Amino acid sequence: MTTMTRTENVARELKPKGFTIWMTGLPGAGKSTLANLLKQKYENEFNRFVEVLDGDEVRKGLSKDLGLSKEDREEHARRVSYLAKVLSRNGVVSIVALISPYRKSRESARDVIGADRFVEVYIKASLVACEKRDPKGLYAKARRGEIANMTGLQDPYEEPLQPDVVVDTESSPAAQCVELLTQQLIDKGLLRHVEIR
Repeated sequence: MTTMTRTENVARELKPKGFTIWMTGLPGAGKSTLANLLKQKYENEFNRFVEVLDGDEVRKGLSKDLGLSKEDREEHARRVSYLAKVLSRNGVVSIVALISPYRKSRESARDVIGADRFVEVYIKASLVACEKRDPKGLYAKARRGEIANMTGLQDPYEEPLQPDVVVDTESSPAAQCVELLTQQLIDKGLLRHVEIR
């Protein structure tokens, strides 16, 4: 049985284990909204370094060469997975807000990042609710034929079969969803309050 030295204990306090919250769900389900609320909460209340990897934002830089075909979506998810892996292994809480419509891509992300650092969160809302919200006007454009391969309409969304956490944004307000997810992470031992002295 190994006993931790005082230095190792201090190091653990200063650099807690990083992990990735992988949020998947239909466009308009609330992934970006929740990701930004979680970032604020975890930085302010848990003293953690947090990075939000929003699918649309990452596309502007890391994946600007990719379109919306199945192959391109899978490659986009692969790139985000690698970035989240690097951040997580350096003590950062990575919050991925990515439609990631295919189960295969999400399973691959878990393998790349590591099952002990990966939390798949299904941001659940019906297509009807998401289309009604339509914050970016994407569903309206897809209905007019201005966008092809729209997830939920022309392109399928494969719901997670066994997500680690399910957050229903259709029936619960954002603040309640944040508290539910936070408590799940505390229960899993990934998140805890640290006293800074």
